Amino acid sequence: DGFLFGDDNSKIAIKEKLLKEFNLHTIVRIPSGAFAPYTSISTNLLFFDKTNPTKKVDYYQVPLPDYLKNGFTKTKPLKESHLDGVREWWNNRDKEDKNAYSVEVDKIKEANYNLDFKNPNNGKEEKEYKLDELLQIMDEKAKSIQETIKKLTEELEGVEE
Repeated sequence: DGFLFGDDNSKIAIKEKLLKEFNLHTIVRIPSGAFAPYTSISTNLLFFDKTNPTKKVDYYQVPLPDYLKNGFTKTKPLKESHLDGVREWWNNRDKEDKNAYSVEVDKIKEANYNLDFKNPNNGKEEKEYKLDELLQIMDEKAKSIQETIKKLTEELEGVEE
């Protein structure tokens, strides 16, 4: 996620060069945890060819199965069957698919070559948090967990093994 979606000058220059010299025709976005336990970061597969400069990029967001709320894990890994939708869409891109969308290169240029475009079809806007907000949320969750553990410990004090 970091390199191709970063916005420092060297990353911008590399992405600009790639889009001018190659056709970045597709980005397949895979949910977080696909390579767990090695990394929990979301994965993006980029497909290039050397035909022309990029005019538009087709995106396909691999959906997270309903039984997984927080991404794939070591015990609940990405399976080949999770990619069935992208396989069906790949050769029939004109067919409407809620997981597929396109972004014109002009819009990518306007975004300073940031390729991180969210799926406009999913209907929910992802909130972006600042680091201090995330730390506060984590602190509140940790306190809640500690309170639950304390209550559970108190409940179990009288129970014999």
